[in-house]
Amino acid sequence: MYKDGKIWIGNSDNGKIFIYPKMANRHGLIAGATGTGKTVTLRVLAESFSELGVPVFFADVKGDLAPMCREGEATGSVGARVEKLGLMDEGFTFKSFPVNFWDVYGKKGMPLRTTVSEMGPLLLSRILDLNDVQASILTIIFKIADDEGLLLIDTKDLKAMIQYVGENRESYTLNYGNITTASLGAITRAIVALENEGGELFLGEPAIDMRDWFSNEPVTGKGMIQILDCQELINNPRMYSTFLLWMLSELFEKLPEVGDMDKPRMVFFFDEAHMLFDNASKALLAKIEQVVKLIRSKGVGVYFVTQNPRDIPDGVLSQLGNKIQHALRAYTPTDQKAAKAAALSFRENPAFNTYDTLLALGTGEAIVSVMDEKGIPTVVEKVSILPPSSSLGQLDDATRNQMILSNNLYLKYGESFDRDSAYEFLLRQWDQMQQQAELERQQAELEKQQAALLKQQEKQQAKENATLLKQQELARRAAEREKEKRAKKESQKQNALLTSVARTTGSTVGREFGNSIGSAVGGKFGKKLGGNVGSTLGRGLLGNLFKK
Repeated sequence: MYKDGKIWIGNSDNGKIFIYPKMANRHGLIAGATGTGKTVTLRVLAESFSELGVPVFFADVKGDLAPMCREGEATGSVGARVEKLGLMDEGFTFKSFPVNFWDVYGKKGMPLRTTVSEMGPLLLSRILDLNDVQASILTIIFKIADDEGLLLIDTKDLKAMIQYVGENRESYTLNYGNITTASLGAITRAIVALENEGGELFLGEPAIDMRDWFSNEPVTGKGMIQILDCQELINNPRMYSTFLLWMLSELFEKLPEVGDMDKPRMVFFFDEAHMLFDNASKALLAKIEQVVKLIRSKGVGVYFVTQNPRDIPDGVLSQLGNKIQHALRAYTPTDQKAAKAAALSFRENPAFNTYDTLLALGTGEAIVSVMDEKGIPTVVEKVSILPPSSSLGQLDDATRNQMILSNNLYLKYGESFDRDSAYEFLLRQWDQMQQQAELERQQAELEKQQAALLKQQEKQQAKENATLLKQQELARRAAEREKEKRAKKESQKQNALLTSVARTTGSTVGREFGNSIGSAVGGKFGKKLGGNVGSTLGRGLLGNLFKK
């Protein structure tokens, strides 16, 4: 309850217990066993911050924070608490508070999304449960994507980037370090498992713009209460815790330094806070501790809600100035040790034994120490926590859906979209490469066909040339034979002529010679005989001489 410029959280034997608004960003702890009243305390603080005009964010693990949008009633334990503490005389009234409903899965609230790039490799490695080697390779993948201007928005972008790096890992190894295919495969399998758990629903766009959370209800001026329904998300503790850590980291990185303010700019409540630190790496724990230490100067208060203070690492626990410790149960020696450690973390009050009081607290009671106006922890007080002003119980689905659909932010975040990013770019690149490869294949095939055709043409030409040469050779031979034949005929003709001439000449010469010889020897008879014989011999001798 907001009263006299302070946050009234309960009454002790020494009077009212307040948290000063300017000390509210010194962070805080709400702890206690199950059923001791932690959720009511959380609501009382959240309502008070809202009345102060401070926006609030918290995760609704059990679904019992949603009715804060409705006015409470003085019935049951609430009415009894109001009467016991005399709150009506103090101006206590039942009222509703302005609420925005969110849900990573988009079922019981507006979809709450972020992108792969905004999540970053460190937190994403935690969600994916990667070992150190795989986490370092995921960091390399993010670095390559950043260097090459590739947007990583959703899981398909990240898988496409992993495939791209794997296909080109040899060229990246020299500049970025060794990248093994086994690690790339392990990361891809983890992403597929995350998608099966609904991871593709909160890794996408439109990503939440946290400036939309720094708002007040226009009429009343109350700070808006952002309720993230985690009834389904809590089934994946690693995703739940990492998502909340991302939101805190986003605030830390994007908000400017403001120093000490009169009141916080915003307050975060982390329910089931032990999940933030379970199985966290040293690097992640260091990041959480850094953010918790430094985000105070950004005007943000962080309150961890858990069952036992030992769930919080000492480096973080030491930063929590406002502590509300509900009852702890010490059934075992380990529980007793934890309860003693919790009691020793408070400034001792000589009026009572802190350890004994802690074990004996009833529902709605707590031991409390807050920061005074000078920033000094007060001595511990046993306090009866105020009841909430808003309604307890559950919110019906019809009312919730009506509030979601009528919210102006639903127009901005209700429908997802998929803009051009690494997946689309690499898909186009792969398509171009395939098209280029197909063109090269077709060009090679065309060249092959052209080469085969040229070879066939050369073979055909060679065959035709051989045929032509053969025909020319046959023609030449035929011409030579014809020439020889004509020459032979001409020779035979000439020989015949010479033979005829020779015979005639031989016959004449032989006759004359025979006549001369026969005349000399035998007179007229001898002349005639000699002439005939000479003519025959002459014809025969000269005729045979030219016959060839």
